[in-house]
Amino acid sequence: MAVWFVVSYVCGILLCDSMDATLPAVGNAPFGFWMAQQGSILIFVVILVVYAFLMNRLDAKHGYKDEN
Repeated sequence: MAVWFVVSYVCGILLCDSMDATLPAVGNAPFGFWMAQQGSILIFVVILVVYAFLMNRLDAKHGYKDEN
């Protein structure tokens, strides 16, 4: 949750102006705006994938393997 907070709040709100000035635009949108709108969603999906991977590995370690 801390990673998602940092990406959503800090990058999307607090550092938006500095990212717009230093980083290139994504498509037609400034990078800070893009990070606030799409970047936080992409980071959330990455967090979900990492969580699923780690939980599957933990389940396998303790003998709860998927039947499929």
